[in-house]
Amino acid sequence: MFLFKKRDSGRRKTIERLYGAIVAQARQPDFYRSMGVPDTVEGRFDLLVLHMHLVNQRLSGFGEAGTALGQELLDHFFEDMDASLREIGIGDLKVPKKMRTLAEAYLGRSALYAAAIAKGDQPALASAIARNILAGAEASRAAPLSAYTIEAAKVLGTQPLERYLAGEMAFPGPIKATSDAK
Repeated sequence: MFLFKKRDSGRRKTIERLYGAIVAQARQPDFYRSMGVPDTVEGRFDLLVLHMHLVNQRLSGFGEAGTALGQELLDHFFEDMDASLREIGIGDLKVPKKMRTLAEAYLGRSALYAAAIAKGDQPALASAIARNILAGAEASRAAPLSAYTIEAAKVLGTQPLERYLAGEMAFPGPIKATSDAK
């Protein structure tokens, strides 16, 4: 389903640093403690998808160089998901089907998030987040995570391509969404 290209070691380190920052942000305890994200495999996956989307959306705004970096980052994400499925005991014959399901989930959620963020439609974003991340909770419960998402898109949007190419980026804090980028 996915074709993985060999990366040079410098680029691989950049991708690993970016991906590590995304995973670290998605694992911030406040998302689970204060914002109602279920601390489950699904909840963690969906929060990771949200952060992957935010970074890839920003990278796509940089044209060809950003899009290429975003594709490598996405490839790395799916390599990690493949490895994770195998680690939890999903059999080799079932992994491709599970990967297809995860890819469809990523693409579907990304489309919803992108449309809502582009329009600045916080109610639509809250509805999508409630359905996908908060296990079908009321959209009103998603308001803090929706506000954070819009702020994170803004903060990521202020960071230049060179920063991403260096394997660096900053997110706002999960509870108090501010523009205090590193």
